[in-house]
Amino acid sequence: MLIDTSAPRPGSSGTTPAATRRRHDDAPDTTTLFSRLAALEDGPERDAVRDELVTAWLPMAHRIAGRFRDRGESIEDLRQVAALGLVKAIDRFDPSRGAFESYAVPTITGEVKRHFRDRMWALRVPRRIQELRNKVRVARRELTQNPGSPEPSVADIAAHTGLTEEEVSAGMEALESFSTLSLDAELSTDDDGYSLADTLGASDSSYDVVVDRESAKEGLRRLPERERAILYMRFFEDMTQSRIADRLGISQMHVSRLISRSCARVRADVLGQRSAPGGGRPTA
Repeated sequence: MLIDTSAPRPGSSGTTPAATRRRHDDAPDTTTLFSRLAALEDGPERDAVRDELVTAWLPMAHRIAGRFRDRGESIEDLRQVAALGLVKAIDRFDPSRGAFESYAVPTITGEVKRHFRDRMWALRVPRRIQELRNKVRVARRELTQNPGSPEPSVADIAAHTGLTEEEVSAGMEALESFSTLSLDAELSTDDDGYSLADTLGASDSSYDVVVDRESAKEGLRRLPERERAILYMRFFEDMTQSRIADRLGISQMHVSRLISRSCARVRADVLGQRSAPGGGRPTA
């Protein structure tokens, strides 16, 4: 639902002279309107009274939205969020429980804070870290508000806020985490510039080779000595089957059969280890 946040305040029913208004000029006396709203059934008349209440209290919603300006969101969007919070407050308010302003202010403020928490962060950040970020941001602003003030240290902020230095560090990290960078973002301005994606690791296939070698060791140890020698010459010395046959004085076909048989035996041994309970050697 979109609300016309530029609508002027009504100067008609439900308001009192300035002398009897509450603390804020944008907090009109709408007790009569809320009493009428509570007594009406759903329908055009109730909707009209509800709209009149929204228009009357909209300046207060704008004031609350203004507290959150300069935090990465446009003031118009903040006013829309605050206006939605105002509508929720009007719909849920019970006139018998006190003044509307006391109920509406925390309701609208909470709606704006939820907007920042749920919509503005590029990544989902725990609420505790978001609160630490806000405390650190306010503390840094307060500690540097005087001209010439140095940038406060972690210890300075911790002393000012009552947080631990670990909590301050977490909040300072979150200050830089409100938005994300593209993986194509350039991290260097020289001719050999690289992007953020260049700093990311990748899966290393060599780990699979290490696992396979370790798995095959036991099976290789159980092979006859001649078959181990043939596999070593073929796969580690990169000898052809013909050269192996000449060295051992056997036919090339016999070498081929021995290599196939040895590899099959080692493979079966490895698969047997992996299929056994616990990944160990199979039991008889």
